[in-house]
Amino acid sequence: MSGREAQPDGLTVPVTNGHAHTGSEEAMTLTVLGCGTLGIAILSGILTSLSSVDSSAPSLSHSGTTTPAAPYEDDLPPRIPSRFIACVTRDASAKRVKTALSSHLSSVIIFKKENLKGVQQADVVLLACKPKNLNDGILREPGMREALKGKLVISILAGTSVESLEENVYGPGSLKDKDPIAAGQCRFVRVMPNTASLIRSSMTVIADSTPPLTTPQTNLVTWIFSRVGRVVHLPPYMMDAATALCGSGPAFFALMLEAMADGAVAMGLPRAEAQTMAAQTMKGTAEMVLNGQHPALLREQVCTPGGCTAGGLQVLEDGKVRASVATGVRTASVAASRLGRGEQGVNGPR
Repeated sequence: MSGREAQPDGLTVPVTNGHAHTGSEEAMTLTVLGCGTLGIAILSGILTSLSSVDSSAPSLSHSGTTTPAAPYEDDLPPRIPSRFIACVTRDASAKRVKTALSSHLSSVIIFKKENLKGVQQADVVLLACKPKNLNDGILREPGMREALKGKLVISILAGTSVESLEENVYGPGSLKDKDPIAAGQCRFVRVMPNTASLIRSSMTVIADSTPPLTTPQTNLVTWIFSRVGRVVHLPPYMMDAATALCGSGPAFFALMLEAMADGAVAMGLPRAEAQTMAAQTMKGTAEMVLNGQHPALLREQVCTPGGCTAGGLQVLEDGKVRASVATGVRTASVAASRLGRGEQGVNGPR
């Protein structure tokens, strides 16, 4: 396939057909609208996977009630993206994309302030902008509705429901009781990855769609996000709780990790070593849980009667750490829901 010509801003790079067999001679194009930190991370995961001939797929989580039960190999979509467009608004953002994806520039084209053009050339759109950009009209640009027609749009906008996205494009109530496929509209699917996508260790939640996506569409969305970590499928009403647990979770865990390191430093450990030790201890514990160990049983195994762990746990329980953490997740879930309704000041006094 011949490469594209450079755009006037000088930041566009040629596009090739990628490195992976897609099952179709026609290349699939994935456009990222608002290619910021998470957009870059997802693109990097896909591109690294495509360029690694012998790469193994990250395992999929099957704990959710609607998570696909088939092994990853049986869920391969018939076509996967091999051409990529990153849409940005600023020169600094374009340069950031170029730097982050420097080893994959032959497969990426960067559009600056050309969202419509990027969507027109897309088969699949990843909506990765800030939620406020939705209210600013990123999907209401003249010609955008027509450009989106019949396409799959994957939204990673925190707290933004599929219904809100549909109303933003087609107007309030425009798709009520209508089949978007029969109506010739685009299909939105809501996805919640987290910041660990940057190191391909995300916990991503994919919301079920109504009506359901086609099997190839479902497999494609799962394939994309399994490039950056684990994937689980859940009903839409669980997405605010999933946002709090998986989206906000890294900040919560970082706070606890920092606190543990602080305690060790207070008892004489060097800061760098304490931080590394706390992080590795947290990682190892998480791996044991992911391998099937129940957290309560793991805690009991470490907690010798009359020992130092028992004493430390008693202090944590007396300080209501368990209740505080659980309440923090619940509060973040409620805030995510309110943000999704467009409310401001969601963390004000209660």
